[in-house]
Formats: sequence, structure tokens, C-alpha cells
Amino acid sequence: MKLLERTLLNNYPKILKVIIFSQKLRMGKSCWNIISETESFVKNELAQAEWWHDWWHILRVWNLAKRIAQHEECNLLVVELWALLHDIADSKFYDGDEEIWPRKARIFLMSLDVEEEVIMHVENIIKHISFKWGNHIQTFKSPELDIVQDADRLDALWAIGIARTFNYWGHTWRELYNPNIHPNLNMTKEEYKHNTAPTINHFYEKLLLLKERMNTATGKKLAEHRHQFMEQYLEEFYKEWNGEV
Repeated sequence: MKLLERTLLNNYPKILKVIIFSQKLRMGKSCWNIISETESFVKNELAQAEWWHDWWHILRVWNLAKRIAQHEECNLLVVELWALLHDIADSKFYDGDEEIWPRKARIFLMSLDVEEEVIMHVENIIKHISFKWGNHIQTFKSPELDIVQDADRLDALWAIGIARTFNYWGHTWRELYNPNIHPNLNMTKEEYKHNTAPTINHFYEKLLLLKERMNTATGKKLAEHRHQFMEQYLEEFYKEWNGEV
């Protein structure tokens, strides 16, 4: 037996480990390239985006999703891709076309030769994730959806969540508060989409409901403090409104 063959056979386990490691390294690098290109694409797409759905919102949700994913069994590529792509096409600004977002995401991911299984998963999350209306029933579930849904919901809570709410509702010329208009907690999908109630009502119709809708243990833990902060804010708001302070 030649010396080279004998050496290969004797060291086969070590060589196999090196091959497997190099394959994982290449796979990791490939995923990193996909994420990097997606980040650049999203930054460009949202360069002129409104403040409540701009790049900084994407970055916060992306970081939250990665934080939650550390404690969950999941496909991190799916999680990161959704987090990055989740606001590239809001149906509110496309005449209510709810297919524009998954369609745009698919076209972009196909341009990167992302595996079809990954693209379909991202699409499914897009189509089933949004808080559309109070009685909405989710028909698709996955660990990745649970993670990214929690991350997006968390950014609607706490100090930045309050700022985003007033920024958007001011943009749409809503009343700040009207004690004669009560929150509607049983809206249909169409009612939610065309809701014109005062800004403060949004806290009760969506934001204060999010804590109980968290999916992951990490999401629930993070939501607890944020929820309490928003309740405290509303207490102070009413005191000021009524001239008590």
C-alpha cells in the first residue's frame, strides 16, 4: 500500500471532521452573504421610509429576533430573513394589496438563489403573522414565526412603541383622545383596517393586548416590563388630561 493511501486511511476520522467543518464553514459563509445582501437591499428600499417602519425599526426587530432565537430551536436564516424583509412593502401604502409584501420578498430571495424551502417558509410567515383584527385566527405556525412575531410585537411596546404610535396617528390626522369615543375590542378585519378612532384608543385595541399574545418564554418576559411601562404612561396621561397634576 502506498504511503499516501495508508496515511489517508489512518487519519480518515480526522480528515472527515475537517471536511464536515469546511462544509459547515462554507454554508455559514453562504448564509452570511445572503443576510449581508438582504441588509443592503432593505436599507436601500427603506431609505425614504416613514419613521415608524424605517430601517431603524427593522434593526430593532432584527436584534430582538436574534436575541429570542438564542433560546429557541429554529432555523436562524429564516428568522433573520423575515426580520430584515418584514416591512419592505406595507399593504397600507399599496391600496391594501396584501400580496405585494410576500411577492416582493420572493422575487428578491430568488435573485439570491435562496433555497425554495426557505423562501416558502418566509412567505408563509409573512402571510400569517400580522395583527389584523381582534378575532383573527392563525392557520400557520412554526417556531420561526413565533420568534419573529414576538420581536415585531415587542417593538410596538415600551417607550419607542409609544413614540411610533403617536408618530403614525399624527401622520393620519387622528384625534389624540376623545373620552366620548370608546375603544372597540371586537373589530372585524375591515373595521381594523379602516379604523379612525383617536390615538389613545389604539393602546386598548392593540398595544395592551400584545403581552398576552406573546409566543416564546423570552418574548413574554420582555413584554411584561414594557406592558407595565405603557400602563404607567396611560395613568399619567389621564392625570394630565383631567388637570390632576
